[in-house]
Amino acid sequence: MRIIGGKFKGKVIKLPKDLPVRPTTDFAKEALFNILSNSIDFDNLKVLDLFSGTGHISLEFASRGNCSIISVDKNFKCVGFLRSITKELNLEINALKTDVFEFLKKCNLKFDIIFADPPYDLLDITKIHELVFQSNLLSENGLLIIEHGPKTKLDDLLGFEQLRKYGNVNFSFFKPLGL
Repeated sequence: MRIIGGKFKGKVIKLPKDLPVRPTTDFAKEALFNILSNSIDFDNLKVLDLFSGTGHISLEFASRGNCSIISVDKNFKCVGFLRSITKELNLEINALKTDVFEFLKKCNLKFDIIFADPPYDLLDITKIHELVFQSNLLSENGLLIIEHGPKTKLDDLLGFEQLRKYGNVNFSFFKPLGL
């Protein structure tokens, strides 16, 4: 895994082989951060990284600015790995070991960016969108980004803004309702 931008640009992080993850490709990750770089200021962002796995998205945000980041994953090894990298790089990422859906039901914070990278075979991927909007977790100009495979269609959900495709990686972008 490689950090593609910011303070730690080019840093390669060796992943343990036993992590049950499918990290976003560098190509797709770079495209995503190019889109974000043109529309947001990375300083003072409040970021929620759901199904964070290795934490590569959280690390990209942390490398690019003074962000407040919460990473949520239910896998003990993934959370432990992210915590060790966070400590090694002296970053402030709050890695939580918990179920994403339970976290979303109980969360009462607002975020500027919510990024979700669930397993592509997750049966009800729309539940992420539903809970984020039900709980009103996006700030006024916030953005929900859901990564998904090419067979998943989310463009009929409320707040849908755009779909970006990078090979088998798709990003659906959502804005808060009423904006």
